[in-house]
Amino acid sequence: MADAEHIIWHQTTVTKADRERRSGHRGAVVWFTGLSGSGKSTLANRVEHELFKRGIHTYLLDGDNIRTGLNSDLGFSAADRKENIRRISEVAGLFVDSNAIVLTAFISPFQADREAARQRVADDEFFEIYVKCPLEVCEKRDPKGLYKKALAGQITAFTGITSPYEEPPAPDLIIDTSEQRLEESTQRVMDLLEKNRVIGNK
Repeated sequence: MADAEHIIWHQTTVTKADRERRSGHRGAVVWFTGLSGSGKSTLANRVEHELFKRGIHTYLLDGDNIRTGLNSDLGFSAADRKENIRRISEVAGLFVDSNAIVLTAFISPFQADREAARQRVADDEFFEIYVKCPLEVCEKRDPKGLYKKALAGQITAFTGITSPYEEPPAPDLIIDTSEQRLEESTQRVMDLLEKNRVIGNK
């Protein structure tokens, strides 16, 4: 940007540390990644509910919801997927600064994009949750009928069918929703946040 040199960050009086002292918890990004139908949104929604019950400031950013507004101008090409995640990363960073625990449920198939999202906040403010589920199970679930459309050629560049998904090499947590119940999976995420002192012990 030619005019970038004229942009100067405005330092606000109320800081992130001030917000943390008032709320009693830290802000963080809990990034759920996995194939369509793996259970990302279901798990993220349940975790947010548990956090909310504890009086913790939260917000859930869901892939489809974001694409109806902020990212409605983006398609599903590699370039658009990259921009989709870049915008979400910036929004998530703002939520962390506001002292919220932001949960994101996006396929986010490319490791480089997920790593860029991690770099947007501090090392101890980003938790990558790989919601692992065999492709055949996701296809069987197919809650939105997308696999059926992709296999019929009605959707191009569909992750897991005609577009790759790069598994996280070192996620903070792996949850296999084909084997673990929702209650157990939710507790494992809560335990992770407690262990890393994002939230206090119940």
